[in-house]
Amino acid sequence: MRVLITGAAGFLGSHLCERFLAEGHSVVGMDNFITGNPENIAHLVGHDGFQFIRHDVTNYIFLPGPLDAVLHFASPASPIDYLELPIQTLKVGAHGTHNALGLAKAKGARFLIASTSEVYGDPQVHPQPETYWGHVNPIGPRGVYDEAKRFAEAMTMAYHTYHGVQTRIVRIFNTYGPRMRLADGRVVPNFIQQALRGEPLTLYGDGLQTRSFQFVGDLVEGVYRLLLSDEVEPVNIGNPHEFNMREFAEIVNAITNNPAGTVVKPELRIKDDPQNRQPDISKAKRVLDWEPQVTLQAGLEKTIPWFADQLRKRGEIQ
Repeated sequence: MRVLITGAAGFLGSHLCERFLAEGHSVVGMDNFITGNPENIAHLVGHDGFQFIRHDVTNYIFLPGPLDAVLHFASPASPIDYLELPIQTLKVGAHGTHNALGLAKAKGARFLIASTSEVYGDPQVHPQPETYWGHVNPIGPRGVYDEAKRFAEAMTMAYHTYHGVQTRIVRIFNTYGPRMRLADGRVVPNFIQQALRGEPLTLYGDGLQTRSFQFVGDLVEGVYRLLLSDEVEPVNIGNPHEFNMREFAEIVNAITNNPAGTVVKPELRIKDDPQNRQPDISKAKRVLDWEPQVTLQAGLEKTIPWFADQLRKRGEIQ
């Protein structure tokens, strides 16, 4: 296959590029580096099967030659990103998705949209199945991201229904691993960096809000299987093992031998931050024969050394 991956220089996009190349496919990576990092794909430059195009997907996408699949992963994806880039976040969800779908339609290519667990908002159903419609504040600070993804899902289904495009929708739950941005602002990079510096880990709110963390390799496997499947409607890909933030902080401190403990700062919690987040993955098990394989302990042991190396390069730790 020849596949286009938008957001190729991002955390998830770069790992997907690697996977498709490893499977023998040709990959066209596309990114404008608004949040992506050229270093994430530097090792792919020169690979016979890899081509990179610097482009903003909110503008018309032209790509010569045949194309078998489009994976649309371009989007700011952390609270810091979409609080600083609200218009760009909405535009990539709307115009970017429209342009990527238009390309897939023109090429007769399969299309996969990277949606998110944030379409469920601050859920009133727990854990969250794909049949749950969500509880989202459209005008809150997180609304630009939540609604951009909800709109992107709606447009994807419209192209499937009215144009016959073979579409796939993956709802991604909290994912971590090497190549996350240090300034990402999410709990995994925040905790790991603080622990490596020997600082207390900062708990936003009371620290009792829950998350479910999956290692990036598990996500990539799920996305790959979904693209090749016949499933048109959304599929949750996430790890159902749930931890509150106090428990997660203890795990990170234990792995890094950080004695500094935690500090609670209720004022730092962002409005509309979900209290609970846990995927129901029964559909992924049924239609993809997929479930996560990497435990939190094992995944963190693969991730923490990468963060330590980045901090050493910046002279922040020895």
